[in-house]
Amino acid sequence: MDMEIEAASSTFSSTSTSPSKRLGIKHTTQTNFGDDYVFQIASSQEISSLAVSLSSNAIKLYSPATGQYFGECRGHSGTINEVSFSIPSSAHTLCSCSSDGTIRAWDTRSFKQISLLRAGSNKEVYSFAVGGSTGNLLAAGCNEQIQFWDWRSGKLLSCLEESHVDDVTQVRFVPDQSNKLISSSVDGLLCLFDTEGHIDDDDHLESVMNVGTSISKIGFFCQNQKLWCLTHIETLSTWDWKDARQEVGLENARTLASEGWNLDNIDYFVDCFSGANDGLWMIGATNAGTLGYFPVGLEGSGAIGPAEAILEGGHSGVVRTILPASSAHGSISRSKGIFGWSGGEDGRLCCWLSDGTSEAKRSWISNALVARPQKAQKNNRHHPY
Repeated sequence: MDMEIEAASSTFSSTSTSPSKRLGIKHTTQTNFGDDYVFQIASSQEISSLAVSLSSNAIKLYSPATGQYFGECRGHSGTINEVSFSIPSSAHTLCSCSSDGTIRAWDTRSFKQISLLRAGSNKEVYSFAVGGSTGNLLAAGCNEQIQFWDWRSGKLLSCLEESHVDDVTQVRFVPDQSNKLISSSVDGLLCLFDTEGHIDDDDHLESVMNVGTSISKIGFFCQNQKLWCLTHIETLSTWDWKDARQEVGLENARTLASEGWNLDNIDYFVDCFSGANDGLWMIGATNAGTLGYFPVGLEGSGAIGPAEAILEGGHSGVVRTILPASSAHGSISRSKGIFGWSGGEDGRLCCWLSDGTSEAKRSWISNALVARPQKAQKNNRHHPY
């Protein structure tokens, strides 16, 4: 890949009353030569690689520190809905699931497929997770079903067909309680399962939480005692998942976040981020590609504070994914002062630096870099169904 070095166009701060973290672009990498989108970025805690899923149904691997291209994994014939380094004691194994109805495992050293699971005829796989008491149970959201597999043998162990009535958008094992699984769905329900023994809808469904609208993403925070939930209409709720009790519901999250800076209104939320101090941030963005980290107040009915970090100038379109450095290879992020990585509909993989690093004054820009438009048009966001 031809790269050129240019002076970075800007560093970034908020003009709100709350000081924002100043960030700079380390480099941006054009991941394709056409119109492919970046869907997701995944990393391993043990190896220095970023896996980037694209709308071309390929997964490309890059250096997290330099953006150097390593190679690609190809085999899926449908949209790749999730990628993850999630197999225990197998640092070089990357897993992916797709609308082609398969879950595949790849060796990131050879870029070859090493395992294949098929969900069944006319099934699409939207999400997967590996956990269970043995660490070898793979759960997958397949249309309205949740399928459970023995990862080692490739044997289908169970299929839940009654808990959800619409597409399952995410499945997540609870960290530190790996026999507990939470699923989310377009039907607006969060379901908590105990995955010990033979799993069925009647005996292993422990509780149901009704969000009331189609759920996009879920995650854990507050030492994994709480659950956050983003919806497809850009609302946020938080839950005590053990008690199946909603604690905060922010129906006007976009409006509140838009009031937290003097830039364009927030059009959508990319993700949520949980810090080491039990805090929670919503990562909002504009259709022109500017990102902001907005702290969530969890007292009373909830609130959204002014942006504490602004990432601007890296993307020229909708941002699909962001990976905080704290979720990635720790030694890389610490030694290079990296804040995180992001990817979007402009086909770019951007690496962002924290403040105080001299490298923030320069950026690596590919020759095919797209110019930022004066005013971006609203785009239809990608959904995996």
